[in-house]
Amino acid sequence: MAEKSTQTSSITPAVLHRLVQEERAPRILDVRTPGEFRTVHIPGAYNVPLGTLREHRNELLAHLDEDVILVCRSGDRAAQAEKALAEAGLPNLRVLEGGINAWEMAGAPANRGADRWDMERQVRLVAGSIVLATGVVGLFVPGAHLIGTAVGAGLTYAALSNSCAMGVLLSKLPYNRGPRTDIRSVIAELRGTS
Repeated sequence: MAEKSTQTSSITPAVLHRLVQEERAPRILDVRTPGEFRTVHIPGAYNVPLGTLREHRNELLAHLDEDVILVCRSGDRAAQAEKALAEAGLPNLRVLEGGINAWEMAGAPANRGADRWDMERQVRLVAGSIVLATGVVGLFVPGAHLIGTAVGAGLTYAALSNSCAMGVLLSKLPYNRGPRTDIRSVIAELRGTS
């Protein structure tokens, strides 16, 4: 019996841009946080944050009966979304190679809002600040540096498992949330009834 391939199917920014220009683009789901989506997104994309997609993937299936392109900042979260939707039985999934970063580098059109820090940058700021602060405090309070060690261990686990608990926590902050994170709003938008 052949083992099922876990290879991600992808699409280049140039090919997707051509499909968008020809008005033949498949449904585009952007799985970044609403804050990241408001900063910049592909015209016509729908924001379905990764956490919402994972939790409600079976509900979303009825509204995703066509080809779907998944987008995030660089491709990692979109690959996770592809896996979740594929496990739920949705075929014809592709990930935008290089994510929104590659889309913009290719000079493709993008809708822009107020600038916000992307999730990876926020994680680096928080993790770095914790390590720095506990390192300094550790000079005066024995054992305080162990907090920084725990953060380092968490980041190592995040890299090995391709998940990030700190990113999940940060995505829940008001700065990163938006009005369309609940499943009813997402489905209404996908139906075109929002």
